[in-house]
Parts: sequence; structure tokens; C-alpha cells
Amino acid sequence: MFTGGADGNGHLPRPRRPRRGGLGGGGIGAPPGQGSSTVQPHPAAPPCTDYDMAYFKAYSHIGVHEEMLKDHVRTSTYRNAIMHHQDLISGKVVLDVGCGTGVLSIFCAFAGATRVYAVDASDIAIQAMEIVRENELSDKVVVLHGRIEDVVIEEKVDVIVSEWMGYMLLYESMLGSVIFARDKWLKPGGLILPSHALLYMAPITNSQRYHDSVYFWRDVYGIKMSSMMPLAKQCAFMEPSVETISGENVLTWPTVVSQVDCYTIQAQELETITATFKFTSMLQAPLHGFAFWFDVEFNRPVRQKSKKLANQSLDGNTQNASPSSKKKKTDVSIVLSTAPEDAPTHWQQTLLYLFEPIELKKDQNIEGSVTISQSQQHARFLNICLKYFTGDQWYVKESVMR
Repeated sequence: MFTGGADGNGHLPRPRRPRRGGLGGGGIGAPPGQGSSTVQPHPAAPPCTDYDMAYFKAYSHIGVHEEMLKDHVRTSTYRNAIMHHQDLISGKVVLDVGCGTGVLSIFCAFAGATRVYAVDASDIAIQAMEIVRENELSDKVVVLHGRIEDVVIEEKVDVIVSEWMGYMLLYESMLGSVIFARDKWLKPGGLILPSHALLYMAPITNSQRYHDSVYFWRDVYGIKMSSMMPLAKQCAFMEPSVETISGENVLTWPTVVSQVDCYTIQAQELETITATFKFTSMLQAPLHGFAFWFDVEFNRPVRQKSKKLANQSLDGNTQNASPSSKKKKTDVSIVLSTAPEDAPTHWQQTLLYLFEPIELKKDQNIEGSVTISQSQQHARFLNICLKYFTGDQWYVKESVMR
């Protein structure tokens, strides 16, 4: 999100993505009887805090949306997923949670949706309404300005689409709003895009980062400034850092920290996530920290998937079916990955650096646990606690992602 001054890593802040969930306010462009932003009594909406208000305000800034739209991997994957599931979207009612500029809502309209409710708490909803009008889709796309927890939609929906993922998957805690929308409006057997997510973690080495942020102070234009190094480490490595690394920085195969099934997960499950790990270094190299990244998949619900596979099986028994037609019918998962070895995205990777590197030998084990919990200060922040053992010594690294 946008904040003043330098961030916890000593860098000027990049436009971080606060999330769309809810300001109050009137519905924009809602035809009578279709939607408004009057509060519904059930289920109860969580309170809107000052942190939430600042979060939504940041999403009214055009730079945040420009960054997301220019992320080709992100935007094209969503478009491909919507078109891939066109048979479940065409002629149906769609809810876009946190619509931003409305691009996903418009993709759904292009896929044949009868009506799309595009909900956003930030003032970008005003621009979304204009974009909808510019594309002559006002008869299909209804933009509602308000929190998803506060707006009224007077019908059930067949599809929920949302780009809810934050840094490290769970930062910003927008998944809770998707769960709220699912439980309140999604028809049984409805489609959720994306449907599943995996959060990964792996130890990394990154000597260049230490050189740039810490060892730089040893000699500055011939002046000794090593006394600055302890402060430099605190500023650079106290908080998680969002940056891009490559597969060459990763020391081991990753482990899965969390698996999310958007069809079944409950909000309480997101409050605290704990996973154990055991890594074996494939290299002799300094351990500088741990990286987190995620994948999301765009799968239909199990019942719909089983039905589609059954139809494919019947088609496969048809003597005249050609190999090419069978291939086209294969139910292939569409995946959006933020892994270091894949094409870069605006999510990059989230790095938790150690204050002091640990020299690892090839085949040396690193084992321990990681706990990620919503901050008591503000649920959109994440507390991260790493406890790990290597080289006959225990270490603890705690940090807050604000």
C-alpha cells in the first residue's frame, strides 16, 4: 500500500496493493431491484476500521491499478481462465469481489454472462462505472460502490471471480471477503475463480542483496562506515521484503505452507497457519533467508468437473472422435504462478532475510516450523514466526508484514 517515507527495507515504497473490501457509500449504476449498498442484517459485516479506510483509499490511486493491469501474466491468465470456463459463465450471474477498474467483470461479460455485479469499496468504482459505459456494457455490468460485506444483491450468483491474492498470498486478508460473498450469495455448485491456492516456502541465498544493503557500508568513497552496518541490517531485514529472485537463488525444493480450497475454506482457518518443514540444501552456500511465493488454480467445483469428465469419457467412446478433438476436451488446470523460475509478476516473491547469514554445506538439513497469523493490530497485517534448526543450533526469526 502507499505509505510515506521509506519502507522497512530502506527503500522508497512501491505502490503496494491494498485491497478492495469496503467503504460505505451509494451504489453506482445499479438498476432498480438489482443491487444497492444498503446494509443487510445477515451475515453480520465486520466493522470498518481506520486501517480499512486507509486501505481502500490507497486503492483509489491509479498507479495501483496500472501496475496490476500491466502485469501480463496476471491479467491474461484471468482472461484465459474466464474463457476456459465460458460454459459455466455464459447466461449466468457473476459477482466480482474487489473489481477495481472492472476488467474481470468485463471479461465475464465478454464470456456471455447475463449480469455481473462488480463490487469495490474504493473510489476506483467511479472509474469502473465509466469504463463499463465506455464499453457499452451498462446493461450487463452493475457497479456497486461499497464493501462486499455491506452491499445488497437481491439474487444468488452462479460465479464468483476475484483477484484477492496479496503478497505472500495472504497479506491484505481479502480472502475473507470472498468467503463472505461465497457463503451469502453463491449458488450450490457455483464456480469460484480462482478456486485453489498453494503457498510455498524455500531457503534462499542472495549475496548480492547483502552486498547492496549491508556490506556497502564497509567502504563508502574511501570512508570507513562499518559502524552503520548494524543499523543497515535492521532497516533492510527487519520486515519482509517484496522483491524478485530467480530459481538460482533457491537452495532446495520448496515445501507447501498452506493449501486453500476456496470452495470449502472458512475464515477462521486463515487466522493462524502453521507448517513444519525439513529442507536439505542442494548447494554449499550461505543461507540468507527464506522465500515465499504462491500458485493459484482456476478449477471448476468437483461436481461440475466430474460431470465434464463423464461427458469426455462418453465422447472418448465415440468411434468417430478424432485424437485432436479428444485433446481439446481435456480438462487442463489453468495456473497462475509467482514462483521464482516462472515469468515475473507484480507480486514478485516475499523474502524473510536473516540478520546474519548461515554457511550451509551441501546436503545440510534445515528443519523447523513457520507460523503465519493475522495481526491483532490489524487483520490485514501478517505476523510471521520462523523457528528452525541447522548445524546443531536453533534460530528464531520474527517479523510483521505491514
